[in-house]
Amino acid sequence: MSDLPPDALRRHEALRIDASGRHAFADTVIAELPIAFAYNGLAHAVMLATPADLDDFALGFSLNEGIVDDASQLRLVEQQRSSEGIALELAIPQACFDRLAERTRHLAAGSGCGLCGLESLQQTLREPPDVRDDAQIDAAAIVAGMRRLQDAQPLNRESGGVHAAAWIAGDALLVREDVGRHNALDKLVGALARVSRPSGFLALSSRASYELVHKAACAGMGVIAVISAPTTLAIDLAERSGITLVAFVRGEQMNVYSHAWRIRG
Repeated sequence: MSDLPPDALRRHEALRIDASGRHAFADTVIAELPIAFAYNGLAHAVMLATPADLDDFALGFSLNEGIVDDASQLRLVEQQRSSEGIALELAIPQACFDRLAERTRHLAAGSGCGLCGLESLQQTLREPPDVRDDAQIDAAAIVAGMRRLQDAQPLNRESGGVHAAAWIAGDALLVREDVGRHNALDKLVGALARVSRPSGFLALSSRASYELVHKAACAGMGVIAVISAPTTLAIDLAERSGITLVAFVRGEQMNVYSHAWRIRG
């Protein structure tokens, strides 16, 4: 585990019971900690997440929430670690801070839910910008990319309890992992915001929920591929936003639920 993030995994004593009896062993467990975001000294959000790639997490979350408009507007000032969790002190321009203060939105979300704490349905179902990505993807590339994703998750390989979000562009693959699927995508968006993003598609090791499609739309991602099922809200949002939503990518098969013109073959 030497090449893995130092705080992301922990060894824990456990007891395995099987047909041959009871066996004590040391299991590898994924870490989950409260991560608090404060902007210009104002506490804003607490997320339960894996303590890895936190700079990407802060940037991706801030972009997806509309707190900043580009990577240059966010600066990670300090990480304060304690027994309770990790506090990220973030600096943003005054105009962004004024906009954030006007929203008066304070949320506390667990790893299983990216929408907890929102103050109204109107805020929850806010419309993202239309996606204007005309790139087309071969169906075979999606099949091959999802297979590669399975081998590109070191934290999940060690613990078995982690989601992944990846940007796949030909042979290039950028992956971020987290105990929460929404957090993994925030981390990926943050990482991609610092580079010139090549034409490709978003691959997720989860179902397709409204929140994930919303984050992808905010990032301008035209194609989403997931290994599990979509929800009705996810499909509706993908249709409205111009996103191609591909689900149940298993073996050589897949279902395309919206804007199928982007998938060739």
